[in-house]
Amino acid sequence: MRVQVIPASAEDRTTLRNLLQLYLYDFSEVLPRAPDPDGTFPYPHLDAYWTDEWRKPFLITADDDVVGFALVRTVSVVTGSAGVADMAEFFVVRGLRRHGVGRAAAHLLFARFHGTWEVRVIEHYAAARAFWSAIIADATNGACERTSWVNDEGLRFDVFRFDTAAAI
Repeated sequence: MRVQVIPASAEDRTTLRNLLQLYLYDFSEVLPRAPDPDGTFPYPHLDAYWTDEWRKPFLITADDDVVGFALVRTVSVVTGSAGVADMAEFFVVRGLRRHGVGRAAAHLLFARFHGTWEVRVIEHYAAARAFWSAIIADATNGACERTSWVNDEGLRFDVFRFDTAAAI
């Protein structure tokens, strides 16, 4: 399967917004949240991915079909430091999980943004933690710093901080 990570253009905004609904629905299992009265899950920062220089939206394709997305920031959410690639959101549709699509997409993103990365995973989200632990260990030969961080909403995260410049 040929996996690509393609910068999302303004014309891709509706596609990304639709995929984001699937992602946020998946998250409602981990973070019990109901949709808004119109039946959608809010994500107030999506439009900023086409206006803020430090936000980068991507579509993930497999054999030319759109199968996911990634939202990357070039500023650390944890420390506020510039020049740190932050995996803000990452999603692959359920039917293609465990088929190497997520792994390939993550590696393509790591190669696109050489240097320091941070990936935050909600502490009790075991499946995401297992996925990112394996992907990051593979990308860095195990050279990764792991810390905890609590956001403004009181959610606790495992933070994976690593450098891809030498590993990829």
